[in-house]
Amino acid sequence: MTAVKRAFILLLIALAIRSAQGHQQIYSVVDFHAAADGKTDDAQAFLATWQAACSDPSRPVMLVPGRRTFLLSQVTFQGPCKSPITIRLDGNIVAPNGIWTTKPADLLAFHAVNGLTVDGNGEIDGRGAIWWDCYNKRLLGFSLCNDLTVRRIHLKDSAEKHMTLFQCSQVIVDSVSITSPADSPNTDGITVAWSNNTYISSCSIQTGDDCVSILSYTKNVTVTQSTCGPGHGISVGSLGRFETAKVEQVTVSNCTFVGTMTGVRIKSWQGGKGYAKGFLFESLNMTDVQNPIVIDQFYCPQRNCHTEPGGVAISDAKFIDIQGTSSEQEAIQLMCSQSVHCHGIYLSNVKLTWAKHTAPANAAILNAHGTTEGLVVPGIQFSNNL
Repeated sequence: MTAVKRAFILLLIALAIRSAQGHQQIYSVVDFHAAADGKTDDAQAFLATWQAACSDPSRPVMLVPGRRTFLLSQVTFQGPCKSPITIRLDGNIVAPNGIWTTKPADLLAFHAVNGLTVDGNGEIDGRGAIWWDCYNKRLLGFSLCNDLTVRRIHLKDSAEKHMTLFQCSQVIVDSVSITSPADSPNTDGITVAWSNNTYISSCSIQTGDDCVSILSYTKNVTVTQSTCGPGHGISVGSLGRFETAKVEQVTVSNCTFVGTMTGVRIKSWQGGKGYAKGFLFESLNMTDVQNPIVIDQFYCPQRNCHTEPGGVAISDAKFIDIQGTSSEQEAIQLMCSQSVHCHGIYLSNVKLTWAKHTAPANAAILNAHGTTEGLVVPGIQFSNNL
């Protein structure tokens, strides 16, 4: 085949692809009779739009148009679909301003949808305040969704967790903002569980609980270029309370924490089983964080737990280039159990000072083994006995 003929064929292929993209079908929820008045439940219109788009083999777009507000009670978007699908969320979605179910539920759930993209400038408002003293409901949930992208949208005031990823693989969450009051209970920003290969970048998360929480049976999670606070920090766990823990290869880099309870934390229950290994916490800035670096094998938020033998084995955790201030004197806590010590802890170029105090910050170390290199403030005295 001559070079000219080959180039001509490539041109035809490119034109065919461009033509196909040009005929990409857009399905607007308004065309499927969504009232878009913020008062009428548009769940059935959204489901009808989804069914039409999900059946289209030409990479369709489901449009939630801008400058409109759509009221939704609980909606589940079920896959698989005929092709990858994009939801363009430009308008706003609000939850009912009342108790709409007594069963566990997500306001919006996506199940077994591969190749899904959720993108846009719109907002999902969970109106969660009415739930915070009674039932807990999540805002946006994805389960069994592979090749998932969530970009730019804003999540607000979930009743409980704002975004959950369960049994998902190859996920990108980019430029998403999440807000809820600092005293709102259990309002984690993004929760990742039983999932592989999750990349979270350029997000702003201000909540009443963990900005990002990483739970058991999860591998290869990266959180980068993001801000956290208020909230409880970026946490691995809690692990080991109900199932054998398996977490590995977690990276948190180039993130900023302001006024959070912890910065980066690995937390597990006493008596748990399993492992958590392969952590890199790097290039982090802390401002008025209570305890910027935490490993806690005695996690017990109710403070009434009995001492139990055993624990989740925590190993290979690196803390590199972490600077800033703590609001408590104990800037670093590495608290590991007598029966299952922590191993392979490494700190380098860490400088944490006690904000608004002339006294230096300090570190609490128990049953933790590791090394330091270069400047590490406060100083670390690792356990010598195995």
